[in-house]
Amino acid sequence: MSRAFVKENDLEHAGTDLPERPQSEHPNYVTPAGLAQLTRQAAELESEYLRLNPQKDDPVIRQKLAVIERDLRYFQSRLENAIPVNPAEQRQDVVLFGATVEVENEEGELHVFEIVGEDEADIQRNKVSWVSPLARALIGHKVGDSVVWRRPAGDLPLEITAIHYKQSQGNQP
Repeated sequence: MSRAFVKENDLEHAGTDLPERPQSEHPNYVTPAGLAQLTRQAAELESEYLRLNPQKDDPVIRQKLAVIERDLRYFQSRLENAIPVNPAEQRQDVVLFGATVEVENEEGELHVFEIVGEDEADIQRNKVSWVSPLARALIGHKVGDSVVWRRPAGDLPLEITAIHYKQSQGNQP
């Protein structure tokens, strides 16, 4: 019999064939705060899964569970591959992973960026991934060095004016 004549509830199958969240090709360096963030996100997903699982016969709940399961696989993989780096143990005179870097542009404007892991990056909080063009321009340089941030909007020369490393980042949001 042709499937055209079979009545099925579309909700029964919707959302259960989700593509996996892509994993980065780069090493998963994490700050203590980044590791805590990944752990917290995985725990929240596990908790939500346990809360919803008794209702798994509901098609809408089944969709939500599929998303949670996919996201949980992502975060568990990120945790398994995490490479913790304590910024307090980095060289203090050079920009490396975990550094908070103050830069000045050509107009004299100061900007501060923290170089963090990919999952921790949040431009609204001035946290940039260590694999971003900005971080790559800064890493390995010292106070007083000039670097060029290669951006789609055009290259931007920056001068590094300060480098700081947090002594303890463990439980920050």
